[in-house]
Amino acid sequence: MNREVIITCAVTGAGDTVDKHPAIPVTPQQIAEAAIEAAGAGAAIAHIHVRDPATGKGSRDTALYREVVARIRDSGTDVVLNLTAGMGGDFEVGDPTPLEHGPATDLISQFDRLVHIEELRPEICTLDCGTLNFGDGQMIYISTPAMLRAGAARIRELGVKPELEAFDTGHLWFARQMVDEGLVDPPPMFQICLGIPWGAPAETAAMKTMADMLPPSAEWAGFGIGRMQMPMVAQAVLLGGHVRVGLEDNLYLDKGVYATNGSLVERAASIVTAMGARVLTPAEARQRLGLKGAEARS
Repeated sequence: MNREVIITCAVTGAGDTVDKHPAIPVTPQQIAEAAIEAAGAGAAIAHIHVRDPATGKGSRDTALYREVVARIRDSGTDVVLNLTAGMGGDFEVGDPTPLEHGPATDLISQFDRLVHIEELRPEICTLDCGTLNFGDGQMIYISTPAMLRAGAARIRELGVKPELEAFDTGHLWFARQMVDEGLVDPPPMFQICLGIPWGAPAETAAMKTMADMLPPSAEWAGFGIGRMQMPMVAQAVLLGGHVRVGLEDNLYLDKGVYATNGSLVERAASIVTAMGARVLTPAEARQRLGLKGAEARS
């Protein structure tokens, strides 16, 4: 069991959730305020996507990231910033001609996925460690071994900590290979992502299997989506990990009760403390994860 727990809040994501919740953060101001709210509730890390303010759809516009980061930093809120670097991996297989990709395709190089990371230098950015069938349609998320090695090397050059996101056991296997090859500075940081169709399910056995595959030196967190969010909070702590909650992964606090990022963090913190563990501050999280700190790189 982990008795010193880092809470990450994934405040908005890029999924089609705007019409499913009355207050999904969309604009840079709303996303920044959501991160600040989460920090106030006890989150040490804010995991951030941006959205097109006009449509609410996920975006990779550096200007939007720039505004979000500036608003958070200017607020004086102490929170570790974790910017996604996963946007730009979507391929919609054409039907009936597979090589004629569909209109939802947004596939760019690994280096193009890091443009905003190079400019803004967050303390953490994500690296999605494999290719995945994404849902029941024709969508595939693509991250090849060559792309991932190049991305890990570049992230290391930038002085940013990669959060190695594993949606299935093969992803974790390859992420560990990158650690073995010296592409990731110690301690490696993993995120076990459960419940996304068709990756690993949000179940005890899946989380334990993946946790057992981690390098002994790893720091890791885990989450489940939807109604499994809070059960996976407890499960991750029991297995020795940290936790992630937030509106990216779950829209409800209780059945029929819409959540806010702050209420989800508060619920997670109450579970952690009820289990006899302690929630770490941002400063303590930086020390635990071996982060260099934004100020040291600016």
